[in-house]
Amino acid sequence: MLEPMDQLLPQSESEPGVVVDGPAIWVRRGPAPQMEKSHRHDDLELNYVVRGRLDYLFGGSPLRVSAGQIAIFWGATPHRLIDHHPREDGDNCWVHIPLTTVFNWALPDAQLNDLLTTRPIVLPAEAAGRDVEPMFTSWLDDLDGGDTEQFALLEIQALVGRLLLYHAVHGDDDSDLHAHATRLHSNGMRHVAEMARFTVANFRSQISTTDIAEATHLNPNYAMTLFRETVGTTLGSYLIRCRLAEAQRLLLTTTLTTSEVAHAAGFGSQSSFYAHFTRTCGLSPCAYRRSVR
Repeated sequence: MLEPMDQLLPQSESEPGVVVDGPAIWVRRGPAPQMEKSHRHDDLELNYVVRGRLDYLFGGSPLRVSAGQIAIFWGATPHRLIDHHPREDGDNCWVHIPLTTVFNWALPDAQLNDLLTTRPIVLPAEAAGRDVEPMFTSWLDDLDGGDTEQFALLEIQALVGRLLLYHAVHGDDDSDLHAHATRLHSNGMRHVAEMARFTVANFRSQISTTDIAEATHLNPNYAMTLFRETVGTTLGSYLIRCRLAEAQRLLLTTTLTTSEVAHAAGFGSQSSFYAHFTRTCGLSPCAYRRSVR
């Protein structure tokens, strides 16, 4: 059974910063919040680190976003901040964009597929083609009501478009990610990362948690305990979430029938697909597809 999805962390006096909810956009600037466990959401998330750094567990794999870098990813993959040094001096900007808004942008298929993978895109700030920090400052004002909201929405869309174009030409700036994985993480973290990578590469096949453990040369009971304690969700739930994320992508970007989507996403039966999808998304697969289109 899937654990319930966590909501976005609320602002509190202990977490100074600014949060603005616009008509379709959530913007925050300030120090990184505490995250006790992984969460997921159906928004496109964009992070810019002005000062300090953000270290994530992203689907069980380490992800570092350093000062002067921008990360962009679909939040359907469970992710959690595990370190943000120095926390008290960090300055970070977040934007959450509902998936329905992203689809209304009518992005080219290649760019849309880049956004809906389970791997984040990490780029240098210059990929934006302009100074990013003032843009966030203006969005906080624009989305606070009034006639300027539309300007923020258009600028955010333009920023995402520029980042995706840069990514298509230059690829990820992910050297820090691999260095961080080698330098900071123990054997236990390495095992978790191996399990996550194997799951992401093979979830469309009829694999089980035992298959994942054996592929990474771990005892199944140890593997499942290690994964749960490190990531904050069970290995079985992570496997299902990968399949659900793929099913959402296929429902929104293809004309496959729901039974074809279930099979392509790795579900063993259509009834299992319907049960997991409805419980997690709150809608049947057909209703989910209609709600966006």
